[in-house]
Amino acid sequence: MVKTPDELALMRISGKLLASVFEMLDRQNLAGMSTMAVNDLVERYIVMDLAARPASKGQYGFQYVLNCSINHVVCHGVPDPNAIIRDGDIINLDITLEKNGFIADSSKTYIVGTVPPAARRLVRVAQEAMWKGIKQVRPGAHLGDIGYAIERHAKQNGYSVVREYGGHGIGREMHEEPSILNFGRPGTGLKLREGMTFTIEPMINQGSRMVATEDDGWTVVTKDRRLSAQFEHTVAVTSDGVEVLTLRGDGS
Repeated sequence: MVKTPDELALMRISGKLLASVFEMLDRQNLAGMSTMAVNDLVERYIVMDLAARPASKGQYGFQYVLNCSINHVVCHGVPDPNAIIRDGDIINLDITLEKNGFIADSSKTYIVGTVPPAARRLVRVAQEAMWKGIKQVRPGAHLGDIGYAIERHAKQNGYSVVREYGGHGIGREMHEEPSILNFGRPGTGLKLREGMTFTIEPMINQGSRMVATEDDGWTVVTKDRRLSAQFEHTVAVTSDGVEVLTLRGDGS
């Protein structure tokens, strides 16, 4: 759970490499691509360009390097050569990367082409909610502070927060303790200590927070089929606050 300075240095390398994957994707025109084509593009970039390992591939029996969740898919969407990303979609790309034995995990919801204002607003608020949670991170704070800040911002904007999935500790393993809920009460839960590393990843729904898993055993969707958006960063607790290990060059 708590990393040594040497371990944190290695996690910074993984985080910086993963940030570069999203910077590469930012330059792509996703409209017209299949989600499998995006998967293959990312795999080539991680393996060939970055000399790293896609940590999701083979984890829990998953055969791909990313999750791709379009529109009403909340999380864990599976790449498919027949699933074409279209103008007007929102799509969350959730990617993990391992280098030197340490894993980084991040996701971003992309706005593809001309997207309705209501969908753009959802994406903006989901990203804001993630940052509201990140800003709570410091030694002595509690996990409940993070979840409270996330859910408060979502609800203030008329949205709901998925409760079945959230962030997690991360390091040598993709999923470590503790669980980072996207709801909570201030001053409750585990107290944060310098050197802890974990992800913060709110999933924000337009309508009900209720979700269901499809028959493939992976894909999680909103029960009411309204839109969902997610953002995620890997963070470390520092002596006086927080370091975002997967921060991209544009500050996002």
